[in-house]
Amino acid sequence: QVQLVESGGGLVQAGGSLRLACAASGRTFSSYAMGWFRQAPGKEREFLAAVNSNGGSIYYADSVKERFTISRDNAKNTVYLQMNSLKPEDTAVYYCAGSRVFYRSTLVRLYDYWGQGTQVTVSS
Repeated sequence: QVQLVESGGGLVQAGGSLRLACAASGRTFSSYAMGWFRQAPGKEREFLAAVNSNGGSIYYADSVKERFTISRDNAKNTVYLQMNSLKPEDTAVYYCAGSRVFYRSTLVRLYDYWGQGTQVTVSS
């Protein structure tokens, strides 16, 4: 099992950038695929990006693949989401999640472990 804690959210102007981090506890982090999701008020949770256990395979949602970059550092038990050219519609709570299998899929239910989320607000 792995516990996940997100950080790096905040308020940013449109066009700006943020880098989210998700720190994992436990010695098994490097065996998990990791994903980033977001959920805006009144909307369903949305897949953004996933990376496999060693960082060699990555999958993005079409909606963000030109602006967001996922990466991981297994030595630090951390996965990152670099977000550039932010828009007001990117405002949401952002979550990281872990899965024992890497999927090239947007399905939320494929992930077993979730962090508590971090708020990102983009002002116009």
